[in-house]
Amino acid sequence: MKKAIILVAFAAVAIGCMPGLAAAQQQPPAAANQSPTIKRTPLQKYDVPGAPMETVLGIAEIVPDVLIGRHTHPGMEGGYVLEGELVLMIDGQAPKTLKAGDSYQIPLEAIHDAKSGPSGAKVLAVYVVRKGEPLASPAK
Repeated sequence: MKKAIILVAFAAVAIGCMPGLAAAQQQPPAAANQSPTIKRTPLQKYDVPGAPMETVLGIAEIVPDVLIGRHTHPGMEGGYVLEGELVLMIDGQAPKTLKAGDSYQIPLEAIHDAKSGPSGAKVLAVYVVRKGEPLASPAK
């Protein structure tokens, strides 16, 4: 519960600090955010003042029992597991099992993968990424 409150508080502070948030929201085409194993639904997108970065808040839904594929983001990701479970695998770190109610952080541009559990997983994800780049790219 504490983790959820901290994440919600962080998101509220971040959102509250962004002037003109409603006007700044833009969502990329749905096809650019979809794959057979993961569906990303952008909820909000806004610039980080004074930086060539933007914050993207969204829901990621992962189908049951799959590896989503090694990938990176052009920035950082933090999130909160809303439903289900998954094993998060970040290069250079031990795999971490996450269940509903757990939160996570993925460092800047870290190559990572995740394997969903038998009921899949749904996460609230916050990305702070470079503007104008794809939200996720396959790892090289």
